[in-house]
Amino acid sequence: MLSISTKLDHIHADTVITDVVSLSFDLRQKSRIRVTLQSGAEAALYMQRGTILRGGDFLRADSGEVIEVIAADQAVMKVTATTSKALTRAAYHLGNRHVPLEIGDDWLKLEADSVLKDMLLGLGVDVEELQAPFEPESGAYAAAGHHHHHDEHAHTHGHSH
Repeated sequence: MLSISTKLDHIHADTVITDVVSLSFDLRQKSRIRVTLQSGAEAALYMQRGTILRGGDFLRADSGEVIEVIAADQAVMKVTATTSKALTRAAYHLGNRHVPLEIGDDWLKLEADSVLKDMLLGLGVDVEELQAPFEPESGAYAAAGHHHHHDEHAHTHGHSH
């Protein structure tokens, strides 16, 4: 079993990606977890407490392999509205409940929850349930937000997406 404890800040253009791990947001927040890689290999993740893995992050196994993290499809709700005021009101009420949100230009995305769905529908916004990756905002108190640090050149994949 691979042991993985290093999140890479960046990769070089000639880095060979050995495997892929696809995880829901809930699993990408855990610091100690066993996972199955795309190849079928088992791995144990030992991340520093408080680390949140994002789709597009890269990990290095203790034995040197480089693993790409993919945000897995999961049950989410996409919220849209006919007015920006209605969408802003929905964001306010969700934020007041400390709900993790992914924010787009004219939509919000959150993990599926029937109680929140009822509240949102009561606010007059549209709610679509779907299976999609979920990458919520890191929060106002998080360290500098999330940035991808890839070189401008393509890296070599040893797999297909």
